[in-house]
Amino acid sequence: MDAFSAIAEPRRREILAQLRLGPATVNELADRLRISQPMASKHLKALRSAGFVEVRPQGQKRWFNLRRNPFDELDSWLDEYRRYWSQELDALERYLDDED
Repeated sequence: MDAFSAIAEPRRREILAQLRLGPATVNELADRLRISQPMASKHLKALRSAGFVEVRPQGQKRWFNLRRNPFDELDSWLDEYRRYWSQELDALERYLDDED
């Protein structure tokens, strides 16, 4: 699964937001989001497949946490659009200044 498909699903974005607060188990995430444990596991599997999440076994529990790399890749992709819009907005600002 690619990064964009993974974050297109609202529940997955909610899981990412929860993991931004720190590592959590699947049961903790399910409780916080008020979803079933199998549903949380399904979304975590997709997020792991896209590289957003890693798992660390500790005894009987499996702790999930965020990985930075996919976010850096998304940021790099978005940077091209930020530059485009920045140039467009700069041109608009110049145009409006010339109109005054």
